[in-house]
Amino acid sequence: MNLTAIVQSWFRQSITTSIKIFKIMIPVSILVKILQETGLIVYIGKALAPLMSVMGLPGEMGLVWASAMLGNIYAGIITYFSIGVSLTSAQITVLSTIILIAHTLPVELAITQKAGVKAGAAFLFRFLLGFFAGIVLYQIYNIFNVYQNIPTGIEKIVAISENATLGAWALSELKNYAIVFCYITGLIIIMDILKRVGIIEKINQWFYPVLKFLGIGKEVIPITVIGMTLGLAYGGGLIINEVQQTKLERRNVCYALLLMSLFHSVVEDSILMISIGAKVSGVFIFRFLFTLLIMYFFVKITQSWSENRMQRWFYSRRKTTV
Repeated sequence: MNLTAIVQSWFRQSITTSIKIFKIMIPVSILVKILQETGLIVYIGKALAPLMSVMGLPGEMGLVWASAMLGNIYAGIITYFSIGVSLTSAQITVLSTIILIAHTLPVELAITQKAGVKAGAAFLFRFLLGFFAGIVLYQIYNIFNVYQNIPTGIEKIVAISENATLGAWALSELKNYAIVFCYITGLIIIMDILKRVGIIEKINQWFYPVLKFLGIGKEVIPITVIGMTLGLAYGGGLIINEVQQTKLERRNVCYALLLMSLFHSVVEDSILMISIGAKVSGVFIFRFLFTLLIMYFFVKITQSWSENRMQRWFYSRRKTTV
């Protein structure tokens, strides 16, 4: 295959994959905007308030988590700074960790559904385990009495614009879609090159022991690495593309997607939370070990399940074609 044909193939895949992801993102973005404009997101935040105290957080942080789950991490950060409650480093880390586990759910759950796992199952998996992770991390910091100081010098890293016009919001969304297209195009090119030069096989060999320990099949390692490093939102289109083009076992796809749901965007999102005062011990080390432990027991429990039982509880009924 000559270079022109290769470039044309990249472009066709970029367009096709971007259309798939935009079909998910655009309706969800509009729905979230409606929730924000009508104030319904506030009521969701109030409903979460009682859960916050179990994690050692003020009730107002329920609105922060709700904003992150329905919007994105930036929405959660904007809400956090808007509320203006002073938290200790431990509390910021707990809040950041549960946000990193459960955020941008409308988009990411739709992507997970399209890739092969029921949105409802993925939601419960992320929300309940996020809540559980928050309780465990709070208890760890409390028992060892660490990070109990209120950090100083933390600057607002995002501009709060409460009165943004509809036109400004639409322009911002268009910019986001352009960024997503660029990411997807870059991913497709990089993945194709890495496959051609044999790097993907090397990556498979490096990560195989960890995923083998968890009981996850070798063939899903490439899409797992994409999701863990780049995230479900940016890497989602490529994940769906890989699932469609490859004969992947549904059970392994399920395990990979649930693992990525708990631990993804490990560099970018972790740095973002560290910049507002969270500690590496929580947002990266604890989250990584927590994910490995949860997935180890989850795989061990479900390995003996029949395909019919997995279909009933986890597999998406949708075909992975668009």
